Amino acid sequence: MEDDELIELSLQGDKQALEQLLKKHQDWLYNVALNLTSNTHDASDLVQETLIKVITNLSQFKGESSFRTWTFRILKNTFLNATRKKPYHTPLTWDDFAQDLDNTIDAEYTDGNEKEVVKEAKLSCMKAMLLCLTPEQRLVFVLGELFEFPDTVGSAVIETSKAAFRKKLSHTRTQLYQFMNDKCGLVRTENPCRCARKTKGFIAKGYVDPKNLQFQKGTLSKIDKVIAKKLDTYENEGYRAYQELFHKHNFQKADDRLASLKKVLASKAIKDTFEI
Repeated sequence: MEDDELIELSLQGDKQALEQLLKKHQDWLYNVALNLTSNTHDASDLVQETLIKVITNLSQFKGESSFRTWTFRILKNTFLNATRKKPYHTPLTWDDFAQDLDNTIDAEYTDGNEKEVVKEAKLSCMKAMLLCLTPEQRLVFVLGELFEFPDTVGSAVIETSKAAFRKKLSHTRTQLYQFMNDKCGLVRTENPCRCARKTKGFIAKGYVDPKNLQFQKGTLSKIDKVIAKKLDTYENEGYRAYQELFHKHNFQKADDRLASLKKVLASKAIKDTFEI
């Protein structure tokens, strides 16, 4: 069923249509949220709050953009409002992050599940890099570079012009990729930082839990397999290899344990809105 039909049925009080509509989009919301917060718990909470706002404001959707774009805008406002009140994490600068990497011990990790744990260390480190960006920069990067939404979508979500969105994206990825160029062994073999040799240190600092690999749970696909292939909407600027590293990250299923659709649909606000 198309979104328009599901929306119409939902507004008529069809609970199954409403649940189908939310299920259709919640994984996308979750994966955007995960790359904004770099934490599965915070991402799930952010998605649950967003879904409640999507439902209670569903009658205000006018079809001026796609429904997914509209939900992303709600996620964006929810995320930015939350960060103004209480940041999801301690503010992190590029210098702080570089120093933390330098101060993390270099040692071989040889315990069980080695391959998966080292991969978790890599994913954790790359997602932590995004935390050095401002909240708006993270949104711009996730929309424009990570999931390659065209500037028509990115500008609609950020609520700016297409030219301004492209400029913000260019500035954001320049900051991020220059840091990677200076520090990361994944992009320059001259750089000494290696995921396998930082894993043990990340575990000691509590950045990685070998028994709870949060960035590998519920994997549906890789990001490069779910994004819609686009024409070159943005200038490459020589960063394709850097972008591809992020495109190999997992596209994960939303965790219903924390963001349960049933809990959302059973809330009093939903019942009052739809009389179901």
